Amino acid sequence: MPKKRAKRDTYPYVLKDGREVVYIGITKDPERREEEHKNEGKRFTKMVTEYPCSERTARKSEQKRIRSYERSHKGKKPRYND
Repeated sequence: MPKKRAKRDTYPYVLKDGREVVYIGITKDPERREEEHKNEGKRFTKMVTEYPCSERTARKSEQKRIRSYERSHKGKKPRYND
């Protein structure tokens, strides 16, 4: 029996304030999530989404991007990532 493919319904995304990355995350609904960030008072100029993928792949991508950011910013995470 063929292996069932995971749904590709999760979007990795980045919030930017100008050229600065201020948040790295994933969502199933980019428009809703962008509004939530605005309502939370986060300052950003744009939201850049990637192609949808499985939730598992999106989580791996998110963690990889955060680690990469930390390596190039002396161990600090983006402004709004905990």
